[in-house]
Amino acid sequence: MATESPATDSGGGIAQVTFRVRCETLGHGEAIFLSQADNPSGSRIPLFTTAKSYPWYTTRTPLSLPLPATPNNKTYRYRYAIHRAGIFHRWEEPSDGGGIEEFRAQQTIQSGDNTAVHIVPLRLLHGGEIYTVNDVLGVTAGPPDIDHIKVRNNFSSVGSLARKNASAGSLYGLNSRNNSGVGMTDQGSKKKVGFAPQPHPSSHRSSEAGAVKQAVHLTSSDGLIVVSAFLPVHLTRSNDGEWSADWDYEALLSMQTHLRVTRVGTVKWRGWHGNVGGGKSDESGVPVDERHKVEAVLRPFNCVPVWVPTTLFGEMYNGFCKGVLWPILHNVASVYSGPQTGNAEKTDADKDIEPYDSQYAEYSMDDVAQGPIHGDGGREGELWAAFTAVNRHFTDVIIQCFNEGDLIWIHGFHLMILPSFLTRRISMAKIGIFLHTPFPSSEIFRTLWCREDLLRGMLNADQVGFHLFEYARHFLTCCRRLLGLNYGMFPDSSGGHNLAIDTNGRHVSVTSIHAGVEPPVLHQVLSHQSTCDRVASIRNQFRGKVIFAAIDRMESLKGIPLKLIALERFLQRCPEWAGKIVVVQVGISAFERGDDYTKTRNEIISMVTNINNRWPGTVQFQECAESEMRLQQRMALLRAADVVMVTTIRDGLNLIPLEFTIAHLDALTEQGRNDGRKRGLCILSEFSSCTRVMRGALHVNPWKISEIATAFFQALTMSEDERMRRISIASEFVTRVTTQRWALAVMLDLKGVQKNEDAGKYAGAGLGLGFRLLGMDSKFNSLDANAVARAYRSAKSRLILLDYGGTILANDNLDQLQRFQFVKKSRPPSVPTQGLISTLKELCSDHRNIVFVVSGKERHSLTKTLCHIPNLGLAAEHGMFVSWPTPKVGGKRRWETLVPDQDRSWRSIATMIMEVYTSRTHGSYIEETEMKVLWQYRDADPEFGYLQSRELEDHLSNVLRGFSVDILHGGVEEGGYVEVRPKGVNKGVVSMHIIKNVEKIFNKGKLEFALVIGDDHCDEPMLSVMRQVGRRASEARIAKKGGQPLAPLPATIAQVDVSSCDDFISSNLQCFTSTVGKKPTAAANYLNDVEDVHELLESLVKVTTRETVHSGFYSVVDLKKMDDTPTSPGPEAVKFDAQTSWQRSLSMCQLHTPDISGEPTDARGGVSNNLDQFFGLMEEDGEDDDNFF
Repeated sequence: MATESPATDSGGGIAQVTFRVRCETLGHGEAIFLSQADNPSGSRIPLFTTAKSYPWYTTRTPLSLPLPATPNNKTYRYRYAIHRAGIFHRWEEPSDGGGIEEFRAQQTIQSGDNTAVHIVPLRLLHGGEIYTVNDVLGVTAGPPDIDHIKVRNNFSSVGSLARKNASAGSLYGLNSRNNSGVGMTDQGSKKKVGFAPQPHPSSHRSSEAGAVKQAVHLTSSDGLIVVSAFLPVHLTRSNDGEWSADWDYEALLSMQTHLRVTRVGTVKWRGWHGNVGGGKSDESGVPVDERHKVEAVLRPFNCVPVWVPTTLFGEMYNGFCKGVLWPILHNVASVYSGPQTGNAEKTDADKDIEPYDSQYAEYSMDDVAQGPIHGDGGREGELWAAFTAVNRHFTDVIIQCFNEGDLIWIHGFHLMILPSFLTRRISMAKIGIFLHTPFPSSEIFRTLWCREDLLRGMLNADQVGFHLFEYARHFLTCCRRLLGLNYGMFPDSSGGHNLAIDTNGRHVSVTSIHAGVEPPVLHQVLSHQSTCDRVASIRNQFRGKVIFAAIDRMESLKGIPLKLIALERFLQRCPEWAGKIVVVQVGISAFERGDDYTKTRNEIISMVTNINNRWPGTVQFQECAESEMRLQQRMALLRAADVVMVTTIRDGLNLIPLEFTIAHLDALTEQGRNDGRKRGLCILSEFSSCTRVMRGALHVNPWKISEIATAFFQALTMSEDERMRRISIASEFVTRVTTQRWALAVMLDLKGVQKNEDAGKYAGAGLGLGFRLLGMDSKFNSLDANAVARAYRSAKSRLILLDYGGTILANDNLDQLQRFQFVKKSRPPSVPTQGLISTLKELCSDHRNIVFVVSGKERHSLTKTLCHIPNLGLAAEHGMFVSWPTPKVGGKRRWETLVPDQDRSWRSIATMIMEVYTSRTHGSYIEETEMKVLWQYRDADPEFGYLQSRELEDHLSNVLRGFSVDILHGGVEEGGYVEVRPKGVNKGVVSMHIIKNVEKIFNKGKLEFALVIGDDHCDEPMLSVMRQVGRRASEARIAKKGGQPLAPLPATIAQVDVSSCDDFISSNLQCFTSTVGKKPTAAANYLNDVEDVHELLESLVKVTTRETVHSGFYSVVDLKKMDDTPTSPGPEAVKFDAQTSWQRSLSMCQLHTPDISGEPTDARGGVSNNLDQFFGLMEEDGEDDDNFF
């Protein structure tokens, strides 16, 4: 390797490089310095740290590295020195890295004094640009971790460029780590997967920094909690009871990182599955009295065990996960299969009667109740209870480990409902869940009785990850079809767009990134002497033969019988290859699969015997336990093999083809081409996840036997050029996407999730596993009845707008069947209770109130139930028809239209078009009212119904272009409909219309109080308008006082010009908007249910009618009794009653004023005096008694 000093040649320009190293082993008084390896006696550069950046030490200024014109293999070599009390103490050592990277060492470069050194290939650097090199003290193996910061060319000097970098922060750059050895150029615009440069001091930031969006980086201060069913460690126990642990390096989650990682999971020890043993024996998991020893052993690994009773964990893992979820997730759902009976052998008598039993069962048994996938409250209920209990155990441990700001990354389908439990207790944590299995289609997944709970559990996370988009697509479809949720590309905080699901005001990000392998680890295993000896042994055993290797679990999903059938067909058609090939099939025992394992094993043994009887030595079958085929044994077999085969029927993450490719990377070298072996090819099933990334493999459909047989022939007869090309293409992914790179990419997406730090932005709703996290405005709280009462009491002109169904009355649309029956008039609608009628009458009897019920129902429905209430205004069909308040009751109400409705010919046209779509969309129907025509598809297939609705919407838009109508489209979550109505009709317009007529019709002053309550999307226009009206009043008050401007309105509010209402509202207006139920809305507050609405309205009635608590004064209605009104209604009495509108009094006595002077007093004058005193006291004491009720 060339070691020429870079100072000797600067024809390639100068690169500015900042060095930063992670070190947690420095003692008190020790410091760290950077030294050039080729000049150890030269000057050393100190590195510094701060409380915020520790344990990262960084050079204060970038180093200028001259670059040669032709870098080739030239490098910059350096190492770190430890100084104690200002004097050199020692060089860095491997132990400084904590021992976690020892197994990863692939190649160690040493200086002349046998000290390991770091190297930076100069071909990775470019002149005039800035880089940051990230190291770990004592770890010198592997390629460098370089942050490349893209630099614009319009800077006059490197100094100005560095200042720009300090002010704007680091932009995204591609990590320069490249295991394939290919140089990278112009990668700055790509998404970086690596660690962030150390943050610059805030004093160095320029004013333009605020205009630059900061990229998402993972820094050393970021905490990460990785949760999996099992910890990635191996436990061992000596005879004297001492425990020890080591990393399970073949586990996907054993990768090491610079982050502060805490791993949470159970430990695998004898009897962990709960099937054997008892008490405190070694066969029932870790003994209780030795758990503290295991915890102490795992502490240096930052692993926290979850102690779950072995029997409970076995019920969860083997019973529910493997028995219920595993088949479903792999698209297997047979309702005709009988209950599993274990591995008991059948007697001859059982075999004799088996055909009759199966024939009888086909007609007499309840097929739906036979399989383990249906929850009938029996055995399946027990398994589900165990599943939820284990997830609760994990929740408790995670809460104990969680620190504010930590990321939580959950792995595996064993913990699908864990996010539900976590968000209930730590709603602000960013939670991601990654499934390493496939995800089934909605038609398969919907056969689970717990489907909604599982989906909601995953959706309570902030990010859901899969290895392939195919699996993510199935998940999105399930959310769409089973929960009625929408998904799409939503903008993120960095200006891009992410695929996400819109649920309850939150966006759950969906990520699809395939995992990789760690080449340094695999190369270390391959170079081990025991591995080399094992490879030589296998090659000698099958000398002169082409070795096809396959490693599969012994279950039907792996497709081993299909592979053997194809081999048999290949040898039948190409007998000349008999004796020249051998298939080494390793079967991993899968006892947890029960009868499936037994059946598959027997079938494989039978087929292997038949093939070897006809072509001796063709198949070498070996069954072993999973512990006997670990990484070292597996890599030896893959290295010795020429071709690897994966013919799985349905599979999730399978890294064997990637490991095989790493084992044969040397086939691309000159020496590998001349070894005489046609090696390095993969035969992959198209149902395996890695087939999407291993583009150089031979892809086959395992169900098509001829394709597998043809693949045998292709692998044996392929030309050298094509083989090299396929190996090169396959190696591209395995060397570029490592396990660490995959994990960091997912973590960057999780950290970039938009989640407000204000816990008030999120609210929980639902009980048990129906719990869901709702994204709300940070000030979205329950409506304060006391605040409403105070504002209501002091206002002289009030407006109350109430929705009908779902607000003051139970909703008829909650059930789809009820909705259909209601539309077709086969079911009577709900009617108001007598208590509600009395409350509305009381509110309408107050002369200061204007009360309107604004509904989407037809006029006759409202007239039938509410027409007998005096002074109640009605608005039907979303405000198209308005009936103003009147004291007359019993007769027909007078209605006026909000907009002219003269030409109705569009109705027949719209109905005719809708009938065409109804005939071809099952589950859809037409709903007609006086004003509108709706095409309902809420009962149709969600996706097909939505496609048809979009087509219908376009069709109606073209045909009805010349008519004054609006065409509205509500999604599935809004009921699923296409509506045609006259233009300019909605509840927002009618609310503005009512406000503008307050003075004209009601002879009242400007509005001082408004209460608006709705419950669904039809009420959102009214809530938006009234909230903006109230905001304009608030802004007017603030403008008079010169206060701070209000915060912007949330995005849920549709912006409407409400300035035309300014002349009709008071600057003192207090506006309260509320929705029924917690959900994203334009309202500022919420009420829990219809009963809460009734309670609020009843409390307002009490404000009007209650007796005053002040001694010597009485309520306004009682003061009416002081008037000497004639017993017979005369003109004067009628006039007085009309002016005051005091209709009734709850007081049971008359007020008698004592005659002190002995002369008659004027009762009317007494009333006037008392009223002045009464209202004066109210104004002085307007903010008393906060707890009004």
